[in-house]
Amino acid sequence: MSLNVAELTAGMLQAFNSELADKWPDIKDYAAVEAKKLAENLVLIERMQLAGDITPQQARLHHQIQRNATRTVLLTVTGLSRVAVEQAINAAMDALRDSVNGALNFSLL
Repeated sequence: MSLNVAELTAGMLQAFNSELADKWPDIKDYAAVEAKKLAENLVLIERMQLAGDITPQQARLHHQIQRNATRTVLLTVTGLSRVAVEQAINAAMDALRDSVNGALNFSLL
């Protein structure tokens, strides 16, 4: 199973919208950019893993760096708490867990 940036992005955006609905008009542009970056990162990890260029431990670290960057960007939006941002990111990762972990053949999310 190959990961798809557009599908991953759409899944994350749906989760972000659901978790942050009250702030959605203010954050939707930020969320779209960050969801795409996270999706591209996951596809890169898949490609590197298939080529044998990254270990599961390195992949987790690589993903955590991008996740932290997303958290930082979303926290710049006025009115969003750290808890709300973390819940939104967790919901986005939960939405992708089965497809990503299945594609990688190890638990990344």
